Amino acid sequence: MDRKRAEEILSSPDVINVTYKGEQIYIEKIDDTKEIAYVHPLNQPTGSKEVPLGSLQEQ
Repeated sequence: MDRKRAEEILSSPDVINVTYKGEQIYIEKIDDTKEIAYVHPLNQPTGSKEVPLGSLQEQ
């Protein structure tokens, strides 16, 4: 996923399905300088991790 689309999803009031390695995730924030996103699985709101933006998939 490119940075622009990730930012659109992050700011959208709608629920947009995004996955990381096949698992549905929530994008918490995006770091433009590193091209990474901070995400957590939908079922683990405290399990935040850094992932490359390119590894996110919109469903």
